[in-house]
Amino acid sequence: MAIDAKNLRVDYQADELLEKDAPDQPFPLFDRWFREAQDSDCPEPNAMVVATVTAQGHPAARVVLLKEVDERGFVFYTNYDSRKGQEIDAHPHVALVFNWLELQRQVRIEGRVERLDDATATAYFQSRPKKSQIGAWASPQSDVIPDRDFLERRRQELEEQYRDTDTLPKPDHWGGYVVIPEMIEFWQGRSSRLHDRLAYHRPAEAEEWQRERLAP
Repeated sequence: MAIDAKNLRVDYQADELLEKDAPDQPFPLFDRWFREAQDSDCPEPNAMVVATVTAQGHPAARVVLLKEVDERGFVFYTNYDSRKGQEIDAHPHVALVFNWLELQRQVRIEGRVERLDDATATAYFQSRPKKSQIGAWASPQSDVIPDRDFLERRRQELEEQYRDTDTLPKPDHWGGYVVIPEMIEFWQGRSSRLHDRLAYHRPAEAEEWQRERLAP
């Protein structure tokens, strides 16, 4: 098998990112870009890559869905026993990437991770569609399973068990994380590969953000 992608190119000319248009704090800019991604019909604008490392330093990445941005950071939910959950427990620092191709934009985030409190996770879990609640119980995420029928049997058993209720109890192994950012970089594609990159840095426990321009 061979793939030759050397000549696949796009000349980015959608927009620019200049200091005069960028606020001193990164969250207002993220809010603006996220809303513009929603308005531009980007498919799943809340989709983000979450990159982790194992205790041995081996990297891993996958796409998950952002569920909230609050005053602390970026919130997502998952199975704590999954591979990413175990890797976060071993090394509670991650990188996130949002890639909005329609706008020729990317946001990259680095930060430390903390678990959400159980009450918040339970409230969100029980607001999800019932089928999604059943799925969280049915799947031993990241474990090896014998076949697809294993999942279907588990799903059917749970549907029967909870047929008379619209909400299930939240599994102990399921919950939320907040990524508390220490760096947020905004990337805007520009012509001739001379892209705009503005990075905001805030070391742990610091209150003020520092902004700087990076070479593309």
